[in-house]
Amino acid sequence: MSASLIYTIITISSIGITAAVILYFTARKFYVYEDPRIDDVEEALPAANCGGCGFAGCRAFAEAIVKDNSLDNKFCPVGGNDTMKSVANIMGLVAEQKAPRTAVVRCNGTCEHRPKTNQFEGATTCAIMSMSYGGDTACSYGCLGCGDCTTVCDFDAIHMNPETGLPEVDDDKCVACGACVDACPKSLIELRKQMPKHRKIYISCRNEDKGGPAKKACSVACIGCGKCEKECKFEAITIANNLAFIDSDKCKLCRKCAPVCPTNAIQELNFPPRKVKPVVEETTKEA
Repeated sequence: MSASLIYTIITISSIGITAAVILYFTARKFYVYEDPRIDDVEEALPAANCGGCGFAGCRAFAEAIVKDNSLDNKFCPVGGNDTMKSVANIMGLVAEQKAPRTAVVRCNGTCEHRPKTNQFEGATTCAIMSMSYGGDTACSYGCLGCGDCTTVCDFDAIHMNPETGLPEVDDDKCVACGACVDACPKSLIELRKQMPKHRKIYISCRNEDKGGPAKKACSVACIGCGKCEKECKFEAITIANNLAFIDSDKCKLCRKCAPVCPTNAIQELNFPPRKVKPVVEETTKEA
C-alpha cells in the first residue's frame, strides 16, 4: 500500500471523527428535552387536526396541556368528554365535564321569505361576495348562499339545501369544531348546547335593523319586539341591537316563546307537533 493512500485514509478518518465529535457536542448543547407525556396525550386525541380546540392541531394541543399541566380552558370538541377524561388520566388531573355542542345556522331567509333584488357576477365565495357588497337581497345580514361553510367542514356535517339556498347541519355528524363558524363572513353560524334528541330553539335571524326595515327585507326577520323575552320565565332570552337571542345554556325547551313571535323568527327543530286545542262550541239552552 502506497504512502499516499495511507495518508488519504488517515486524513478522511480524522475528518470523520472530528465531525462526529462536533455533531455530538452540538446535539448535547442544543438538546431540547420533550416530555414523553406529549406523545401519550397526542395518542389519546382523535387526530382530527381540525383546530376546534383553538390550537394548530392535536400535537400543539397536547404540548399546551403538558406545558401548562392544566386542562383549564382546554377542550377537544371532536373527542368530547371521553377523550378529555383519558387525557386527564394521563396527566393525573380531573377533566371538567362539558355539555356537547352543535352548530346552527341563524338565518331562515329562503327565497320565499327574502326575495332576491339583484344578481352577483363574480367569484362565488361568501368571503369575496361579502367584501364586494351587502348581498343579493335587501337583507345585508343574511346568508350569501355560496357554501364557504360546507367547504371547510372536514366531517361532511353541513350541506347546502338546493331548495332553500341555505346551509343545513347534520347533527349526527357535527363535532362542533367551529370551522364553519370561522368561515361565515356574516357570523350566522353559532355553536349551541346540544339538547336531547337534537331539539333546538333559537332565533333564526341576525338582522340588527329596526323592526320595519328588517321585516321589509325578510318576512321572518326578528323585529326586536321583546315579546319572547317577556314570555321566558328562565331569563334565557335577551334583546340587544333590535335583535333577540336565546341562550342555549339557560333555555329549558319549554317552547313558550315561539308562539308569541309575530314574525316566526324563532326556529323549533325536532320537536313533536304541537297539540291543537279543541274548539268548544257554545250551545244555547232552550228555556
